Amino acid sequence: MPRLVEREFDVIVIGAGAAGENAADRVVQGGLTAVLVEAELVGGECSYWACMPSKALLRPGTALHGAQSVPGASEAVTGTLDAAAVLRRRDSFTSHWQDASQVEWVEGAGIELIRGRARITGERTVGVAGRDGDDYALTARHAVVLANGSTPNQPPVDGLSEVEYWGTREATSAKEIPGRLGVLGGGVAGTELAQAFARLGSTVTLVARSGLLRNFPTEAAELVAAGLRADGVELRLDTKTRSVHRNSDGSLTLALDGGDTVTVDKLLVSTGRRPALEGLGLESVGLSATDGKPLTLSTDSTGLVAEASGNDGPWLYAVGDAAGKALLTHQGKYEARATGAAIAARAKGELRGEPEPWSRYAQTADEHAIPNVVFTDPELANVGRSLEQARKDGYNASSVELPIEVAGSSLHGRNYKGWAQLVVDEDRKVLLGATFAGPDVAELLHAATIAVVGEVPLGRLWHAVPSYPTISEVWLRLLEKYGL
Repeated sequence: MPRLVEREFDVIVIGAGAAGENAADRVVQGGLTAVLVEAELVGGECSYWACMPSKALLRPGTALHGAQSVPGASEAVTGTLDAAAVLRRRDSFTSHWQDASQVEWVEGAGIELIRGRARITGERTVGVAGRDGDDYALTARHAVVLANGSTPNQPPVDGLSEVEYWGTREATSAKEIPGRLGVLGGGVAGTELAQAFARLGSTVTLVARSGLLRNFPTEAAELVAAGLRADGVELRLDTKTRSVHRNSDGSLTLALDGGDTVTVDKLLVSTGRRPALEGLGLESVGLSATDGKPLTLSTDSTGLVAEASGNDGPWLYAVGDAAGKALLTHQGKYEARATGAAIAARAKGELRGEPEPWSRYAQTADEHAIPNVVFTDPELANVGRSLEQARKDGYNASSVELPIEVAGSSLHGRNYKGWAQLVVDEDRKVLLGATFAGPDVAELLHAATIAVVGEVPLGRLWHAVPSYPTISEVWLRLLEKYGL
């Protein structure tokens, strides 16, 4: 018979991924007690099935291609990737899917951990079916934080639910490289993994209902598309997959628009994700989906879910993918730090109502400066608003763009191809956004993020002299083209 264990904490955090860990850590730093409830591995999706393993799969191919693009080095590179060695390195970055080191950090930070599946049972109360066989009835004195991540979408493709296919988890933890890989989806994860597996030896076909990386400027996405095609990836863009069926030899055949078919050994479905809010018991506090659509939460600048305000005031928060604002690990960690600090301040009576924008309690960057990198080769990096977004949001915006053709890029590699864009608020003469595409441009992004967050006037930004010869010289060329 399972025991019923009753416990009370200042804050209960559901989900011990990157966002949950940061929220609990800030709460404890603020002098409160916190418990993390985790149903799987401490460290979450990013550590074991997303950011870390996917980049570990991508980096060897990028390094090899970088050497091949530099005369003198290219002559010394005579082989291809060792797929088995790449997979072993990937395994090391996931700690072989063991979370002992993460648990050690949690305990060292003064945070308690309960392994099990959590369900909200009422205002400030959470029930947990513990993996140790016990049931837990937890009560939060101040707050419950949802940090339990997201779940993949399944597209409406006939026959898909009847066949075995990969999600991103299965792809990033694969033990062998398939001969033929099909990828459904032209977003970030699908694009990255298509290139990774192509460089590891798969024949890859990527099928997307719309264009590749359609949330990025066309000029930038086209450079990534060219990189994929150079690696042998067949791109079937603006193409709908109508059905999929399993063949007698175990392969899968996709029927596409126009009567075309594609046969693959493995199929990766990467068509977006949504907050993992099902099964959390949110209906017990009046939160449920309507019109047949998945439940989404509305949060304020501290992550507070206003609709769940209880008799004793607000208590329910959501951070990271669960909040549904920006499904990116770094942004979820940022949100969690602000939320944890806000919870501790409210518990002490130091914060009432909404905090000031850009204060340590507010997630203001979610509205103005979300950085995002696509770790393909070439890379794609952007932050802030696109020109279209800026104008839609009411800004008097303009843009300046040009190819990346500076001394640093020509030294970086043979036939370097890149593209850069700045989006400018013409009324205040500050940056609203920036995009870079090209080999190794991810390292340009933080300078742009600082410029957007700091609202650095362009006239002052012109005095930030880029070192010569680096790819960062593109900043000077962009500002000169703007007229400075």
